[in-house]
Amino acid sequence: MRLTRIVVVGMAVALALSACGGGGGDAGGGGGGRGGASSGGLEKTELLIGVVPVASSASLFIAEKRGFFKEEGLTVKTEIIQAPTAVMPKIVNGSMDAFLTSYVSLMTINDSGAAKLKLFQHTMGGAPGFCAVVVSEGSPIRTVADLKGRTIAVNVLRTLGHTVVNAHLQQAGLKPDDVKFVAVPFADQLGALAAGKVDAAWLAEPFLSAAKKDGAVQIVDTIGGPTEGVPIDGWGVTEQWLAKYPKTAAALHRALAKGQQVAGTDRKAIDEVVPTYTQIPADVAAAMRVGEFTMEADRASVQKLADLMHGFGFLKARPDVGQIFASTGG
Repeated sequence: MRLTRIVVVGMAVALALSACGGGGGDAGGGGGGRGGASSGGLEKTELLIGVVPVASSASLFIAEKRGFFKEEGLTVKTEIIQAPTAVMPKIVNGSMDAFLTSYVSLMTINDSGAAKLKLFQHTMGGAPGFCAVVVSEGSPIRTVADLKGRTIAVNVLRTLGHTVVNAHLQQAGLKPDDVKFVAVPFADQLGALAAGKVDAAWLAEPFLSAAKKDGAVQIVDTIGGPTEGVPIDGWGVTEQWLAKYPKTAAALHRALAKGQQVAGTDRKAIDEVVPTYTQIPADVAAAMRVGEFTMEADRASVQKLADLMHGFGFLKARPDVGQIFASTGG
């Protein structure tokens, strides 16, 4: 099975990093990050990680629940973010150590010169059913072509949702400026639809399943056709952080890689943690579709995504996607 092979290879890479054992704390602030040989060798033991309330973040919460951070001498606290663009000052000054980022956000930030980011550990690859455009139950909109002249909510402008929706608009013969995109946090999009503030919304899991349960109608799966197989996201860090905290980076990568391995092989582990950081009910979490929790992204698919972004003017230069991955990443 391809997933199992990638997980095993990725874990071999993670375990080949410099070894550190020992105690520590858990996500949410337990413990002091001291104790054992591990914390004695780390440059930093208390970390703040930005998480987006989507299924991809499950690997971190699995790592916390199963004690993988504690084993590495790390105390991890989390902060809910919508995208790294919203917390760039914290990321640049180092007060936020790592963060969930879509590939689109990471490449956009690097292209802008605002920071030099690296993809530290891949989390999720795109799969059918993971993200889609929905409309309210009584809407006359039923196809992508019907979106002409309409307003579409995405969680953040010029990131993953904006990119994949544009690709499907283009396939339907529309131009990006044939619609209006507005930024609305995932948790507020259903309210915006109901109030008529937007005509359609791009949602990712678990919010997509919650919307459908409330009567929203899907008009297009945005992982398919021109966007089939595109990578979704991963854990990001700055080049400066990697250089300053190499032993901490290795320990964090080992813990995240172990959480990723569990997420890739045990769906129940994902279902258990998603309600704890998204406020999505357990039954909805269990029914949602998720992408592929593999250890590595397919580089050709990353380049496909970069080319789409460049074509839509989101990137000034076509990037060499091989350069975005951290040397300790999977």
